[in-house]
Amino acid sequence: MTPPSPEQVRARLAEIRAARGFVLPHHGAMAAALPDLHAAYEAMYQALTLDDHHLSPHRKEVVWLAILAACREPVGTHHLHRFMATGGTGDEAAAVFRLAAWAGGAERYATLAAHWQGQLPGLELAAEYRAAGSALIAGSPLDEATARLALIAVQTACDEAWGLAAEIEAAYAAGVPEPEIAEAMSLAIWPRGVNPFVRATGVWLRLMQEGRVSPSPAFRAWAETPGQGAFEAPSA
Repeated sequence: MTPPSPEQVRARLAEIRAARGFVLPHHGAMAAALPDLHAAYEAMYQALTLDDHHLSPHRKEVVWLAILAACREPVGTHHLHRFMATGGTGDEAAAVFRLAAWAGGAERYATLAAHWQGQLPGLELAAEYRAAGSALIAGSPLDEATARLALIAVQTACDEAWGLAAEIEAAYAAGVPEPEIAEAMSLAIWPRGVNPFVRATGVWLRLMQEGRVSPSPAFRAWAETPGQGAFEAPSA
């Protein structure tokens, strides 16, 4: 492959700066050495983070803020600017940060559920986890659907299967549309990679297959498709 010329690299980085308002170091590395990857990367960024799909602009930025806060991610501060530009307030941001911090407790509840649930017949720990989250949401300026989507995205990004299952069940109970759940989960791909998203969709799939949530026809078609799982080499 013929490497791009210095003029091509400068032009590509100027395009990114004009579109985004900033340039990060990896943009230059790809522009100079991996132009095909760079073009695919920019197309995915556009489709994943900029194009409108199911989430409203403000709801999407609430989800982004929750992911970045939960992952302790210093890169992505432009999403805070977008959050404010779509009508976000300081009170809402504080609510998002409280939810992100609360979500970190899911792994503690997961351990309790796995090892102590049998000795606590009068206390269903998953329900207790959801109820405590509901109390936190009720005292915030966020509506429940937006808050549940933020928590789903956080548990996807943090690879926390138990907490994610609890939040998906809560989202279904609150009537959150499935396409919005899918889009919120997909945003975790950008800061955390595709593998946590793969595992998160596996959690969702099991919930549908086990009858713990009731999917719409389109999502039921996904749930009823056989043979979804890791690659297995054919037997000799």
